[in-house]
Amino acid sequence: MPRIEKLNNQIYIDRRIALKEKILAQYPEAQNGIILLFANFEQEQNIFKQDSSFYYLTGINEPATALLLDLADDTAIFYMPNFGDQRKKWVKIAINNDEKNLYGFTDIAYLGEPCTGYQCHPFFSANEYSNLLNRLQIYIDQKRPIYTFNPQRNSAYLEQRFILQRINSLINNFAESLIDISALVAQMRRKKTTAELELLYKAIDITMESHLAVARMIKAGKYEYEMQALIEYMFIATGGSIAFPSIVASGKDSTVLHYHDNNKVLEDNQLVVVDIGAEYNHYCADLTRTYPVSGKFTDRQREIYEIVLETQEFIANTAQPGYWLANKDQKDKSLHHIAQEFLEEKGYNTYFIHGIGHFLGLDVHDVGDYMQPLAPGDVITIEPGIYLPDEDLGVRIEDNYWIVEDGAICLSEELPKQPDVIEEIMRINN
Repeated sequence: MPRIEKLNNQIYIDRRIALKEKILAQYPEAQNGIILLFANFEQEQNIFKQDSSFYYLTGINEPATALLLDLADDTAIFYMPNFGDQRKKWVKIAINNDEKNLYGFTDIAYLGEPCTGYQCHPFFSANEYSNLLNRLQIYIDQKRPIYTFNPQRNSAYLEQRFILQRINSLINNFAESLIDISALVAQMRRKKTTAELELLYKAIDITMESHLAVARMIKAGKYEYEMQALIEYMFIATGGSIAFPSIVASGKDSTVLHYHDNNKVLEDNQLVVVDIGAEYNHYCADLTRTYPVSGKFTDRQREIYEIVLETQEFIANTAQPGYWLANKDQKDKSLHHIAQEFLEEKGYNTYFIHGIGHFLGLDVHDVGDYMQPLAPGDVITIEPGIYLPDEDLGVRIEDNYWIVEDGAICLSEELPKQPDVIEEIMRINN
């Protein structure tokens, strides 16, 4: 199955224009400023994953690169490591020096002097970044502000911040010139365009097909990793990749939220939680279903399953612009707190041990300010669960929703979740 091509290059150019406008509107001194963005580095033991915000603004999947936008003269310089002719012998390069107009760049330049080998590493030398460092030194001397991704949260933009710290060790007073724009870009990324929704839906469609395939394979005596292998084969065979480590958790481990061992034998009368997501051209899905290994829910399993399903349906019918995913100060419009109250009436609120959902997009847990209410264009998950370790019984149901003017549209509605339908699907092979 051929991949849908990435978004048109003009979309990335327009996003950079929109970012410039937001910065100029928020920071009076920005007319003399610089926007400085960095790509992630590659690691030999992992498939390269580009920084999502860098990709959002450039559409380029090349590691160890940088983009410098000068707000004073409106130039855009894309920097690449100086590999000479070495890198193209080892890997396919995502951008060539003669493609600057295609991407809306004024120039494509080398970061510095030639690198050794075909990879550039986080502990780069001053020589390898000399061209960029020399230019940045001029900006520092001119006291020009530098807008970049430099949030203070422990888990955000780790590679970006490492690069900034590395440069700060090579240029005096560099850190004092930095102004964080991660919140501005998060605001931009939250609202999904029609083109983005098409890629999201493709990732969701691949994930739904994988769920249906694994539902027909589940049976006692199979290993969890056999289910995982089928899921991830389906991802790749249909043009996607793995958005996050697949969760196939049976028995007591169905109550462990991020169980990744996937090494147990499936047993009759157990449930198995399958929490998986395909990535398609950088956009991610995240869907969970809970299946009975025997192909039929026990009375107790069905009781808990139906409570979780009722909770999800109630929250999905409630979700709309003006509500929050979670807001302890606005509990009457906080989907998480509404779910807690719904489950409290059923006697199971203390067994719902995670949030009701999260933003979805270029990252599985996508950027977005949870203190801001939902708005049209947001894409979220709704994923209630009940976890009873003493009974070796965990149930989670998760779907992906697009927030529109008057509610929420389920993007994964074609994936069955009614218990009778699930049993019918599983009966084919069991």
